[in-house]
Amino acid sequence: MPKTPKKSALLTALVLLIGFLIAGPAEAATVRIMPLGDSITGSPGCWRSILWNRLQNSGYTSIDFVGTLGPQGCSLPYDGDNEGHGGALVTNVADQNQLPGWLSATQPDIVLMHFGTNDVWNNRPTDTILAAYSKLVDQMRASNPNMKILVAKIIPMNPSTCSECGARAVALNNAIPGWAAGKTTTQSPIVVVDQWTGFSTSADTYDGVHPNSSGDQKMSDRWYPALAALLSGTTPSPSPSPSASPTVTPTGSGGCAATYTITNQWTGGFQGDVTVKNSGSAAINGWTVKWTFTGGQQITQSWNGTVTQSGADVTAKNVSWNGSLAPNATASFGFLGSWSGGNSVPTVTCTVG
Repeated sequence: MPKTPKKSALLTALVLLIGFLIAGPAEAATVRIMPLGDSITGSPGCWRSILWNRLQNSGYTSIDFVGTLGPQGCSLPYDGDNEGHGGALVTNVADQNQLPGWLSATQPDIVLMHFGTNDVWNNRPTDTILAAYSKLVDQMRASNPNMKILVAKIIPMNPSTCSECGARAVALNNAIPGWAAGKTTTQSPIVVVDQWTGFSTSADTYDGVHPNSSGDQKMSDRWYPALAALLSGTTPSPSPSPSASPTVTPTGSGGCAATYTITNQWTGGFQGDVTVKNSGSAAINGWTVKWTFTGGQQITQSWNGTVTQSGADVTAKNVSWNGSLAPNATASFGFLGSWSGGNSVPTVTCTVG
């Protein structure tokens, strides 16, 4: 006896329902994430294991770390695939067109790139390193036009064989945000992740270059919020530097206050930062900060301020774009310096004008 149209439709609906119940709801697409860099990323790069487990425990389970290299140790079970090539220079990877093959083999959606330490060690110019970054980004976008890219300010370095490496790393890191801003696109954003600030070569590495367990934890902590934001469907802003506890926070007169902080220090050199705040109730237009070194320090480079030194006396004035401050607004400038006899924090004063 032939089935009636009504019975046939009912049977079809029942079959579809059974199929849905067996298959279950469609799962979210897996996001493929490539950790890219040198031995800091791959040998063994245990920050990756900490990051992987934190993501899993936070509910980001539809992810796949990818790379042509496998796990290289670490005490935690994790997805260890990566592109962390020990001894690699980003300039060589770019010049030799190594990345397209890795991309073709793994098809990532997101790249975490901490790359350039060996280039700094080999005294490759900052502009040459950034040109290599740009070439790699172009290759990433050729592989995936929607590639999301997290680029690190590299961790500090103080190898025993390279006394100049600390300052060279600073020069590279200072240039990365401007490079990223000029290279980012809406379709394929580049987000800068600050792995530098708050990282100590003495406390967080075992050889002045490679992270130890505390360094691995710090690196994971810096990657996590930016990566979690991408996995949640938002584009994070460049990661702010964590608040460093200043050694001295003096207050100047005339509605102006200044705070001097040593943000990093290595053999024979250091990086300093001064934050200027309008502590008054009316807007100011221009500021001047002064201090006197007591340990023979000499400033060798500065940015975001006009800094002059005469003997031990230092004077810093605003540049054209950061002198006007509303009440409670702040501006900052930074500098590199050398030291030999000591590097104590000086007392600073700030005046308006």
